[in-house]
Amino acid sequence: MRKPYRTALLASLIILICGAMLWAAYDWFQGRYLRAFSQHTAVFSGDMLTLPEPLAGPGPIRLVHFWDPACPCNVGNQQHLSELIEQYAPQGVEFYALQKAGSHGQLPATLGAMTLLSALPGAEQVPASPAVGIWDRNGKLAYFGPYSEGLTCNSSNSFIEPILQALNSGREVNAIHTLAVGCYCSWPKDL
Repeated sequence: MRKPYRTALLASLIILICGAMLWAAYDWFQGRYLRAFSQHTAVFSGDMLTLPEPLAGPGPIRLVHFWDPACPCNVGNQQHLSELIEQYAPQGVEFYALQKAGSHGQLPATLGAMTLLSALPGAEQVPASPAVGIWDRNGKLAYFGPYSEGLTCNSSNSFIEPILQALNSGREVNAIHTLAVGCYCSWPKDL
């Protein structure tokens, strides 16, 4: 009669050890890869933004991606940005990227079609990144703000597609003041 008792005890011990190992693996994964999403409210105002002299004035629609390599929020919009390039570059939209001053890093290879800007007048006033500025065919700032609200960005919650579609169809857009809640990192160097 001792054999079933030992078998049950051994099985219980194995299950307990396996459960402890699974819990430890889950805790390690959560601590290393999962971060709590803290909502940040950002007020985007593009009053001070202008294109650099060689890009200013009439021309194609121009989109400038403001990004900070150290910001984990960039990951959420890079796939969406590459889809925007794939869809709108053939339609004549030009894509540029401005990296946060003093930061180090590279755009992923999927965003290699973007032209890198070394400076943009008024960029020191950008409150947070990732952000985007879109200039219309007349060289007027049509949109300045985030890609979307929330933790991630995709075509279903993006502010960008409707703006680009309106500009492509010749409609005027004036959305340079935006209040949004999402995953953003501070842009100014002194903050």
